Amino acid sequence: MDLDPEGIFRDDSDEEDENVQEREANKEMVVYLVDASPKMFTPATTQEDEKQETHFHTIVNCITQSLKTQIIGRSYDEVAICFFNTKEKKNLQDLAGVYVYNVGDREPLDRPTAKLIKDFSSIEDSFVSTIGSRYGITAGSRENTLYNALWVAQALLRKGSVKTVSKRILIFTNEDDPFGAITGAVKTDMIRTTIQRAKDAQDLGLSVELLPLSQPDEQFNMSLFYADLIGLDGDEITEYLPSAGAKLEDMTDQLRKRIMKKRRVKTLAFAITNDVCIEVNTYALIRTITWLDSLSNLPLKTERSFICNDTGALLQNPQKRFQMYNDTMVKFSVRELSEVKRVSSHHLRLLGFKPLDCLKDYHNLRPSTFIYPSDERIFGSTRVFVALHSSMLRLGRFALAFYGNPTRPQLVALVAQEEITSSGGQVEPPGMHMIYLPYSDDIRYPEEVHVTSDDALRATDEQIKMASNLLKRIDLKNFSVCQFANPALQRHYGILEALALGEDEMPDIKDETLPDEEGFARPGVVKAIEEFKASVYGENYDQEEAEAEAAKASRGDASKKRKAITDAASQKCAAYDWAELADNGKLKDMTVVDLKYYLTAHNLPVSGKKEALISRILTHLGK
Repeated sequence: MDLDPEGIFRDDSDEEDENVQEREANKEMVVYLVDASPKMFTPATTQEDEKQETHFHTIVNCITQSLKTQIIGRSYDEVAICFFNTKEKKNLQDLAGVYVYNVGDREPLDRPTAKLIKDFSSIEDSFVSTIGSRYGITAGSRENTLYNALWVAQALLRKGSVKTVSKRILIFTNEDDPFGAITGAVKTDMIRTTIQRAKDAQDLGLSVELLPLSQPDEQFNMSLFYADLIGLDGDEITEYLPSAGAKLEDMTDQLRKRIMKKRRVKTLAFAITNDVCIEVNTYALIRTITWLDSLSNLPLKTERSFICNDTGALLQNPQKRFQMYNDTMVKFSVRELSEVKRVSSHHLRLLGFKPLDCLKDYHNLRPSTFIYPSDERIFGSTRVFVALHSSMLRLGRFALAFYGNPTRPQLVALVAQEEITSSGGQVEPPGMHMIYLPYSDDIRYPEEVHVTSDDALRATDEQIKMASNLLKRIDLKNFSVCQFANPALQRHYGILEALALGEDEMPDIKDETLPDEEGFARPGVVKAIEEFKASVYGENYDQEEAEAEAAKASRGDASKKRKAITDAASQKCAAYDWAELADNGKLKDMTVVDLKYYLTAHNLPVSGKKEALISRILTHLGK
């Protein structure tokens, strides 16, 4: 039995595809707690429309869109929908004012289904009559529906370990002071017990989050109660809320970004110096590759088998390998090979810093990886990472580092990214992009074609000035690829959604990659475009272009006329057997008009006397 000597130094852990694969992530369980008080059914805007949109309608749409996204992207995650401040009650604890919504034989906390999405999307029509709405916390009553809702949500999330399952409670409300109707010791006691209930849930590993909705004429005040409930203080309170001018449609994006968490690929040890090492997580922000079976559509798992070259039998992973050296078989164990191939004891080691202008576009070999600090194993990693990150942004530097498993050493550039936010929340997180750098022999230098100064076209100063002005006018501020969805993929999901929900019409898919016609129509942009065109093509360019189009149209009309004449001549020509007329010498008996019909139908010249026409026809017929 012979082993393949060429593969002796191949790492068993190397994957066939060099793209980073997203490892199996923890499952998520989410409970949506939706306020169903009468205040949620008041108009959400000040516009005098025939049918004004309510906050309750907005939340139903947001959760519906989130479930549609989740059923495609993370279908094995589990969700539950729970209303509080309701007239009817439906929960295992039999607590007043809390209604756990469900359909069919589905468990209260289970995977989203097409029926759940379809029925929940239309719940607003029958909500008041079937479930009912009321104010749950009122004067003279000890009933605390918010406390009850948190208790029910915590009970729903009992199954599964927090070590393998991420558990979250999301609260939707437009009431910033749920205990405003009561006063005195009763109010103090109810606030204390409710906050303690939330803290108890957080101590058990549950995440409690809030998506607040502001009234048309009043901003949601986090400081009254909910900042203490979810554990915010100082600047965190103002950063948590969207800006005062945020639109209601931003809520869908907010919820999507909070639900669809990034899943880490792996954890690395980042050696800053010989004595300082921190822990970072790596993320594949943009791409996620999953190989599927073409028939069953199930995920595939890559496996490697060893087959005996002599017998064809399936072998276990051999404990010995060899390498031919000077006609001698040198054997290695797996452990010996691992030690031979080891280059560094750390996954990521800092080498130094360089100015950002030293990093060129062509240095990016493949999609970058995003890194973010973690204090899970090495406490203090976040503090060191933040200090390094801030200094790199302030000085305009990137870090040069050594990265790779023992068999694939590679230089990488760590480029700090500043956080980008909008009215709808965070667009891009703070952190570092790990860009994989080439070695010197990975870069090819193509031959350059040198032209003389007489042959090269040069832009004038005026043209450069107008081009610069145009670029400033249409500059995309705070651009991020995360703001644009793939229109082809969204249409594909839209078709799947319509089939699963039994809908007759396709959902409207907005193509965000199309040019912004409204933006290009702004007076400043129109003026900049016209000035640039005039500087490059001249003042009369539009007139010359119109004349060229007119000439082109005229040529097109002439071509159509010639084609019509040819078609008519072909019909007239088809009435005669021209080969027989030529054989019998009867072409001289034909009229000149008939002879020209034949010549026109076959794109032959029609000039000359009758004898010349006949000679031309005989030549064409090969007579």
